[in-house]
Amino acid sequence: MPEMISAEILVFAILAIVVFVVAATGIKIVRPWQKGLIERMGKYQRTADSGLTVIIPFLERMLKVDMREQVVDVPPQAVITKDNVVVEVDAVIYYMVTDPVQVTYNVANYYMAATKLAQTNLRNLIGDLALDESLTSREIINTKLREILDTATDKWGTKVTRVELQRIEPPKDVTEAMHRQMKAERERRAMILEAEGHKQSAILKAEGQAEAIKKVAEADKYQKLTVAKGEAEAIQTVFESIHKGRPTNDLIAIKYLESLQKIADGKATKVFLPYESTAILGSIAGISELLKEKHVLEKDENKNT
Repeated sequence: MPEMISAEILVFAILAIVVFVVAATGIKIVRPWQKGLIERMGKYQRTADSGLTVIIPFLERMLKVDMREQVVDVPPQAVITKDNVVVEVDAVIYYMVTDPVQVTYNVANYYMAATKLAQTNLRNLIGDLALDESLTSREIINTKLREILDTATDKWGTKVTRVELQRIEPPKDVTEAMHRQMKAERERRAMILEAEGHKQSAILKAEGQAEAIKKVAEADKYQKLTVAKGEAEAIQTVFESIHKGRPTNDLIAIKYLESLQKIADGKATKVFLPYESTAILGSIAGISELLKEKHVLEKDENKNT
């Protein structure tokens, strides 16, 4: 009896282990960035979200699909440009799965398919551009290639988010020629800028000198006008004062004589007498006679003494 009980316990333990193993094979865990495709006897049944999923052991199986953004590195390839220059081009493609069913069942090897598709379209795009255009139109090439790949891979359940050209490398001799051309262009621009600088400097200097001469001339003119205006006002004031005071002809004559003495200092070439001088000349003559008589009398007195 004890031997029979031991055999039954052993069989029960073996069955328990088998059941546990079978049950364990039917328990699947889907990570947050994954989707689980469940097939039953080779036929697609349903899609499982992240979390714990139970399947029927031996009848069902689960295929896990990564839904995160992926990177496809397009290897370098030689491409002929529109102007018959061979350049080496490589790119990087970023994509993400939008439909796990299509990406699993509609394409056998998405990585290889996307790589070959990108290489083919790169040759077509760069072949339509000259070398200079291809070097300066990276953004245009990226946009066009992304649109082409996104349209072509739509049936594969993926979306191409962006495409980046890593490098477009011309041959060594072409690169050296481009460097020489760039250097010559920069030297030409530098010479033009230097000449423009000298030109602007000369123009500004000439304008400054002209402005200075103009300011000096204006200052000299203002000084002369101010002096002339002051002299005119002084003469007018003296003239008005004389006439307002109604002086005698003798007094006016004396003032004119004093004025004539100051004017006729050897520098003036012309002397203009006012209109009143016609009436005053007689007084001047009388004064002259009086001065002569006074001088004679003083001379006689000196002799007598």
